[in-house]
Amino acid sequence: MLSTMQDVPLTVTRILHHGMTIHGKSQVTTWTGEPEPHRRSFAEIGARATQLAHALRDELGVDGDQRVATLMWNNAEHVEAYLAIPSMGAVLHTLNLRLPPEQLAWIVNHADDKVVIVNGSLLPLLVPLLPHLPSIEHVVVAGPGDRSALAGVTPRVHEYEELIAGRPTTFDWPELDERQAAAMCYTSGTTGDPKGVVYSHRSIYLHSMQVNMTESMGLTDKDTTLVVVPQFHVNAWGLPHATFMSGVNMLMPDRFLQPAPLADMIERERPTHAAAVPTIWQGLLAEVTANPRDLTSMANVTIGGAACPPSLMEAYDKLGVRLCHAWGMTETSPLGTMAHPPAGLSDEEQWPYRVTQGRFPAGVEARLVGPGGEHLPWDGESAGELEVRGPWIAAAYYGGSDGEHLRPEDKFSEDGWLKTGDVGVISTDGFLTLTDRAKDVIKSGGEWISSVELENALMAHPDVAEAAVVAVPDEKWGERPLATVVLKEGAADVDYEALKAFLAESGIAKWQLPERWSVIPAVPKTSVGKFDKKVIRRQYAEGELDVTQL
Repeated sequence: MLSTMQDVPLTVTRILHHGMTIHGKSQVTTWTGEPEPHRRSFAEIGARATQLAHALRDELGVDGDQRVATLMWNNAEHVEAYLAIPSMGAVLHTLNLRLPPEQLAWIVNHADDKVVIVNGSLLPLLVPLLPHLPSIEHVVVAGPGDRSALAGVTPRVHEYEELIAGRPTTFDWPELDERQAAAMCYTSGTTGDPKGVVYSHRSIYLHSMQVNMTESMGLTDKDTTLVVVPQFHVNAWGLPHATFMSGVNMLMPDRFLQPAPLADMIERERPTHAAAVPTIWQGLLAEVTANPRDLTSMANVTIGGAACPPSLMEAYDKLGVRLCHAWGMTETSPLGTMAHPPAGLSDEEQWPYRVTQGRFPAGVEARLVGPGGEHLPWDGESAGELEVRGPWIAAAYYGGSDGEHLRPEDKFSEDGWLKTGDVGVISTDGFLTLTDRAKDVIKSGGEWISSVELENALMAHPDVAEAAVVAVPDEKWGERPLATVVLKEGAADVDYEALKAFLAESGIAKWQLPERWSVIPAVPKTSVGKFDKKVIRRQYAEGELDVTQL
């Protein structure tokens, strides 16, 4: 028996229309570094997105599912591209501007991008790559920046504002299959070539609804979210589409991502919410400690991309800002969990829940798999690799324009679950605690040591700004932890024995305490701000680190 319900496709086009009409007065504010930021209403954003769709179709020949790339900061024009490109049936492909040039070129060629929209300030990154990007036919330049390097380039060059000016503000949007590709992101390629994840209209629509749920970010049109997480990082964690759906005002930092301008924009624009990786909030904390600002409007912050040290959460609690852990990855769109404690608990009782990665929403199914392939119980103790499935979880990787999609065995199970590569435990009430990445866990004498647990404990020390722990070879135990630490400015000379004693006092088991220690100027980061531990392992192997063994 079939239902009597209408079958209406869930598409980005419907998000666009809803946002520009129902929430037309909401705003996208772009920081400019000038006395006054740039403001544009959702109604204006929608009208300009419609004009962009006309320009792409009528002027640049985008008439199907061609890939249109963006190499842009977080700003209003990027939001317009987020809405226009999928709504017209093309595929939005956000490019990670922090990747090495050779990886960026590989990704553009693998995706077969036809058009690239680029911020003027990023032309020095793009122009040297153009001779190696044969599929690019058009370059569209938006915003300030020196255009002189574009002289003589092969693709046709267009100015964004000139391209959309005067075009109609209505469009005969196609009625798309909700399973059709809408957007794509590539993983950061920390091991091997980057892998393409292609999101459908349906997955984006359902993910946007979940982002707006109270058990997730739960924002309304009374809120303003500071979207620090880059729009090239898993679609800015889904925020541009979700906020356009619900009327949440967006504050976009453009290229002003340093701690001082972030502190200024928070104090002046009074956002109620923000989203970024831990390194952003560590830098902001140092800034407001040295130069106090009022952050109290920003009551809630979504923090993900890497484990948040509990000491950082405690520091922001004292500033009246509550950090909420989230977990996800490119393959999960990315929302996988959020750490809202259950109802009815005191602040003290909430803390054990807040330091987890959080609870799974209704759209994400999860299981833990042991080293022998056995499924483990949710008892808060049994540790295994996390596998997930759901309507916004990837089932494969993009195989290229001429190839089939790829399902490597180390990434997808035989029965279709995504193997996350994260090791952890799940409590009886569905809260996930990640203990490590499978590739980063330290296997010492047949037992596992969590590098994340050691790092969090070290970063609670008053003299330690950052800490990264990696496995290094050991003749007796197979592997042992190497602790690398970044000292805070003005900290006294490091005393490794004191740090080791501090770990022991923090509850770290004696056999897990590191014998090898090194002070480094900064922890290497990936293009999306995560600790890049493979760099530290290589530096150790090649003798580049000054290591003390206790």
